[in-house]
Amino acid sequence: MTGSLFLDLHVHIGRDGEGKAVKVTASSRLTLANILRECVERKGIDLVGIVDCGAYGVLNDLKALQAQGELVELSRGGWRYQERLTLFAGAELETVEANGGRAHQLCFFPSLSKLEDFARFIWQKVKNNRLSSQVCYLSAHQLYGEVKKRDGILIPAHAFTPYKGIYGNCAPSLEEVFGEAAADITTIELGLSADQKMALRIPELKERLFLANSDAHSLDKIGREYNEVVMEAPCFEELVKLLKGRKGKIIANYGLNPRLGKYHRSFCHRCGMAASAHVPPVMSCPVCGEGTDFVVGVLDRIVWISTLMQGNAKNGAHPNARKAAPNTSADAENTSYCYQVPLEFIPGLGKKTKEKLFRSFHTEMNILHHAEEGALKEVVGEKLASLLVKGRRGELQTTPGAGGIYGRIEGSDRL
Repeated sequence: MTGSLFLDLHVHIGRDGEGKAVKVTASSRLTLANILRECVERKGIDLVGIVDCGAYGVLNDLKALQAQGELVELSRGGWRYQERLTLFAGAELETVEANGGRAHQLCFFPSLSKLEDFARFIWQKVKNNRLSSQVCYLSAHQLYGEVKKRDGILIPAHAFTPYKGIYGNCAPSLEEVFGEAAADITTIELGLSADQKMALRIPELKERLFLANSDAHSLDKIGREYNEVVMEAPCFEELVKLLKGRKGKIIANYGLNPRLGKYHRSFCHRCGMAASAHVPPVMSCPVCGEGTDFVVGVLDRIVWISTLMQGNAKNGAHPNARKAAPNTSADAENTSYCYQVPLEFIPGLGKKTKEKLFRSFHTEMNILHHAEEGALKEVVGEKLASLLVKGRRGELQTTPGAGGIYGRIEGSDRL
């Protein structure tokens, strides 16, 4: 069994090796090679999932790095980089349900041959095989079947967000989306606007595991949310066992306070009403009423689903009859959730000061987890050291986000 490892399973590619856009909204510096170096040299991430490897140009980049020997494909799945980092290669795709609901799904594969076979299948279903997060015009259940055929694993991405989340935009239960395959969906991604405590209000999720991932659109944002895990070995085979609850352990999810997420509370774009002053769930604007300009927040959606599920149970219905696979030996309640504030979000911590921290402590994981307050004071002074430690303890005060606008750490004009 390895020591604990840091895992971020949702990082995007901005440009491929030919300089062509992959994730249009992502930084051009987010290339496959740059991500690998950033994880090793600055972030201290041990396991990274890159979710655009099914795009035509990125798949070619992966093949090239493997041919050059910079990436070594592991016999038990995944790729090893500099004997310090394991890459899990995957694709993020947008599924479409019969009711019109759309959601993003993360799909990971053990080998180049399985990944390439999946990519060639998906290229027949999307409009542009060079771009990330494409609509594939399959249902989540259909996509799961294709992933399973190729020995992959599927994880619903940012499951509660109002536009592209399973719960946020499709249905109040996994079974309504995945049918009989719902029991195989043992892990979900929380997203920036939710934490473990919120998600556990939904009864069927008490049997499942959670991941906090960065959904990084720039190099700096890699590891803004991440996980501490223990695995028998840093390979795909053991990742699957971990996410199925069969072996290993997710020790902790490290995430932003969900109040900082862009969709934590409901928001009306017509009148500017933010629901932060109202008791959840706020499912329509108290000023304008129903309308397409109203966005239901993550907290509001979760409270609404929780109430709905409890009501169904009282009436004799059992919408959560199919739970996680019976061999699951772990659940989310055995995983701690720690509020974590990444370096770039610490008020007053500029680029030069950040470089001083890296020179002294080498990686962001060292700074956030291991550097003692006294040592931090010597490098950045008492005020910033205090903020870093408060961030580590989850003690920084926040104002909630809504309607696509991030919340803020008090004393900062940005997140």
